[in-house]
Parts: sequence; C-alpha cells; structure tokens
Amino acid sequence: MKILITGAAGFIGHHLVEHFLKTSDAHLVLFDKLGYAANGMSRLRDINAFEQTKNRVDMYAIDISRPISPGVEKEIGSVDYIVHMAAETHVDRSIADPRPFVESNVVGTMEVLELAKRQGKNLKMMIYMCTDEVFGPCYDGAPPFKEWSRYNSTNPYSATKAAAEELCMAWANTYGIPMIVIHAMNNFGERQHPEKFVPGVVRKLLRSELITIHCDGTKTKAGARSYIHARNTAAAINFLMTKAGVGNGQKLRDKYNIVGEKEVDNLSLVVMIHNIMSETLGRKLDMNVDMVDFHSSRPGHDLRYSLNGEKLKALGWEPPKTFEDSLRKTVNWMIDPKNMQWMLLD
Repeated sequence: MKILITGAAGFIGHHLVEHFLKTSDAHLVLFDKLGYAANGMSRLRDINAFEQTKNRVDMYAIDISRPISPGVEKEIGSVDYIVHMAAETHVDRSIADPRPFVESNVVGTMEVLELAKRQGKNLKMMIYMCTDEVFGPCYDGAPPFKEWSRYNSTNPYSATKAAAEELCMAWANTYGIPMIVIHAMNNFGERQHPEKFVPGVVRKLLRSELITIHCDGTKTKAGARSYIHARNTAAAINFLMTKAGVGNGQKLRDKYNIVGEKEVDNLSLVVMIHNIMSETLGRKLDMNVDMVDFHSSRPGHDLRYSLNGEKLKALGWEPPKTFEDSLRKTVNWMIDPKNMQWMLLD
C-alpha cells in the first residue's frame, strides 16, 4: 500500500505519518513546502521518520500551490490513497494577509485534485482534511452541525477551506475521484506550533505572561471548542480508509465529522493546563488571564464551534484516548526540558 500525505511535515501531518509507521507497513510519500509552520523537517526527524523505516518514506519539498512537475509525478508513481492535509491554518494570519491562504488552500487543493485525477482507477480514496470553522459559529442552544450543514464562513481561513471542500466534491462528482471530506475540530498534541492555543498557554505560563481568553461581549463567557489529540485524529483517518465506502456501484463521495470527546471552554482549559504544570513542576505557577471580546473588536473570530460526531460513531469509531489523559500527557511532554525547543518557535 502506498499513501501520499500532503502537509506531512506539519503538526497533524507528522502525527499521521507516525501513526502509519507504527500501525502499518505502508509506503509513505510525503509532500510539504517546509514553511514556517513545518519548521523544516524537524517534526519528521523527531519521530525518526527517516530512520529504521526500511526505506518506507519518500520526502519531497513541494509547494502544492504550483503545478506538480511531471518528473516528481513519475518518481512517486501510482498511489493507493491521498490524504490532503497541506494548508495555511491560522485565523489571525488569514485576516492580516489572505492571499497565501487562497493560494495554498484553494489553488493548492486544485493541484492535488488534478494529481488525484491523473491517478485514475489506481486511486482507492482521497481524504481532504477540512475544519469545523466552515460552518461558522454554533450559538448556545443550537444543535451541533452535521456533515452536510450549510457553510457560514466568517474569516478568510474558513472561507478558503470551504472553497477547497467544494472543489473536492466537484472533482469527485465530475471526474469520479473517490472522496472523503473530514471536518476536524481543534487538534492539539506534541510539537504543535506555539501560535496555537494549548502550546501558547503552556509557554505563557512558563514565562508568567498574560494569557488572553477569547470571550463574549460581557467578558464573562469564554469561547469554547471541542479539543482532540492529533493522534486520535490520525486513528480516525486510518479507520475511514478501511471502513468508509458505498455499495451498488455508487461513487464514493461522502463527509465525516471527527469530534473531540468533550467540549471545553478556553478559561477552563487554561486552569486545567495550569494545574497539570503546577503538579508536575512541584510549584504553583502564576496564572494571569485577560478576558477579551475578540468577536466584537475583530470580526472573524467565532466564540463557539460544535460538530455532530454521530455518523462516524455509528460506523464504529470512538477516540482511543480520553481528553484528560491526552492533555496531561501532552502538557508534560511540552514542559520536559528535552522538548523545550518547540516552545521557542516564532
């Protein structure tokens, strides 16, 4: 089995690589442009992706927003699966400069779809990793969004992901590419860039810096998310590769939500991280928080997202690890001195 993974040197991408290396004998073809978020190939080296893998990994420095060269395509040959994870992902950066997000997330997805189209009948499945943010905010009392709920993108990042998702559905329908779209919620885990919430909180607690909490207009209700460890997301993707499909000669063209075990508001999450760190370090850390109404001051920040995960659950999948266990293990990994370099990224 040969699997092509785009964005493989990124945060979720490298966890998926590690998952396949540990749980399968698949040959992995990895694409990444090695931008700031990838930190070169540091994550892949940290998981020993290039050592003791019996030549199972081929790495290509590829910017998917540019056409994939015939030479590279010849080198990779036929693949059984494509997992398309490469994307620009940070909402603040998309608000400041949306162009890279359009180029990577929309144009880049088109280039990957064209590669998938050229694979023809060799390709068993393409999986596109989307986000809960395409549905927009889920207000208190509203039901969680299902896989085919209507889009309501509220920032450039989510708009480009929604556009790419529509391209995937169109290519699946028009060209017969077997397609699964997944909507993932907030992933966390080892080697995550500190611009993201969990490692950002860890870094600020270590430095006794002010922690900003996204909240409502009253500055009393913190924003909420469902958090899931990236290894659990990788397990769900692997599960879908083996379990998802259709019968009666129909084209594979479906969507699944990958949902965290529970919803946690960001203030409670900060307290949990603070308590874990204080216990492990043997001293009570300073915790300074500032409740900020981001939504009113900077349109594009949504207070709450929520997805319905019953479809994937009905197929037989549940997160293999609890949220609390995953969070404790991750935070303790982050504050281990030998891993501290990941707290220093800009």
